Amino acid sequence: MTTLRRLLHTITRTLSTAAALGTALAQAWQPSDENVPEPSREFRAAWVATVYNLDWPSKAGMSAASQQAELIGILNTAARLRLNAIILQVRPNSDAIYKSSLEPWSQWLSGPGANPGYDPLAFAVAEAHKRGLELHAWFNPFRAKANISHSVGRGHISLQRPDLMKKAGSTLVINPSSSAGQDHVLKVIMDVVKRYDIDGVHLDDYFYPYPPHNNIADGKTPSQRRAAIDSFVSQLYSDIKDEKPWVRVGISPFGIWQPGYPGGITAGVNAYEHLACDARKWLAKGWVDYLAPQLYWRCDQAEHSFPALMQWWSSINPSRPVWPGIASARIKSPEDKTRTASEIGKQIDYARSLARSSAGELFWSWNSIGSDRGGITKVLAQRYTSAAVPPSMPWSGRDIPGKPSLAAGDQGNYVAMKWSAADRKARKWVVQARYGSRWATLCILPAGQTYVTLPKSFVGKADSLAVRAVSAYGDTGRAASVTR
Repeated sequence: MTTLRRLLHTITRTLSTAAALGTALAQAWQPSDENVPEPSREFRAAWVATVYNLDWPSKAGMSAASQQAELIGILNTAARLRLNAIILQVRPNSDAIYKSSLEPWSQWLSGPGANPGYDPLAFAVAEAHKRGLELHAWFNPFRAKANISHSVGRGHISLQRPDLMKKAGSTLVINPSSSAGQDHVLKVIMDVVKRYDIDGVHLDDYFYPYPPHNNIADGKTPSQRRAAIDSFVSQLYSDIKDEKPWVRVGISPFGIWQPGYPGGITAGVNAYEHLACDARKWLAKGWVDYLAPQLYWRCDQAEHSFPALMQWWSSINPSRPVWPGIASARIKSPEDKTRTASEIGKQIDYARSLARSSAGELFWSWNSIGSDRGGITKVLAQRYTSAAVPPSMPWSGRDIPGKPSLAAGDQGNYVAMKWSAADRKARKWVVQARYGSRWATLCILPAGQTYVTLPKSFVGKADSLAVRAVSAYGDTGRAASVTR
């Protein structure tokens, strides 16, 4: 078991063992009053798709225990790789990967409408938070059926409101311009926001269908369709911020707004005209907390240049971050057989250097990361050398936590840290260590955990240790520190 794996095991069992360990800490560490710098900041996420069982669960009909074991494996690996967020698809086709009174259980769990025997979203939120990971709920807003031939559970909107359905090739969609359809989708998303302790709401690129099936029979012009989608996006952002302003709202549109933007960029899809997706406006207006355009092309493809597109998107609203979607799934894939993991490394480097406000990236999708396709985990390890806290959202609110009190001591092969909060503002805790003059972020812990034992092999020759609170908005408080 590697040092980092041992640390993850230690962190996840700390809550149950803290009482037994008590407060008798050896006095090898003394309180200090150091000026501890801010922890590293970066959004590091992976999409976990449930539709067609692309990422999780690996197949429909598995037992609850097997589904849970697979999900825990994903979360453990994500934490070990120093990611800090999982984008879990909770509504793949107007069905639910959670207990819902509005839509039936998803076919991708235990079959259409079949109760899997537990609440996967509640389980995912709790287990992600234990590991210092954020859990963002990913909704496909208007897809009703991924394939018209698919069976659905009782109460599915295609059965309840056939008047809202539009055929788009082999798929079935809720009419995106219908006020009744939009109201239903907003109600579904807000139900999750209200009932679950999620960290974010995420929408993908499916608004109006992709060509050649985009021209559904809704009687609307492209301009009218854009106005309808604009209204939906604006309303969704407003509703979420009214209910829980700390919940991060993100959208991942097609990576090219329109052909020719920026100059020299070409595309067979015009997201602005075909999909009614005016993501440039949403970013400029501040209707998202971040935008994750799907920049799935190589850096050296002049007509779809990753750095050129990243720079263009980032220039639209410097106060809102652009965190690109990066296609790790295309490493040695049928559509790009010669792509290597080093290409993904270059894209991370560009994303960091071109970010205007804060850095971040989202990887499509989990299977390529979890299977270490093309050696991608080594590329990530070279860049994610320490843990990182997701960037703050000062435009949504501020809530600066107080300074905790901290004690630490050696316990055999471990260093034990115990602290108490100054207030109730912590959503997570960050543990930092100083090596000479350099500070590193060691790990991120959930708000309810105020004790941790770290293997000395992981802590290394640290001169000082520190802990500080991070609020739901991402604000950090002053750190408490101890030194040898």
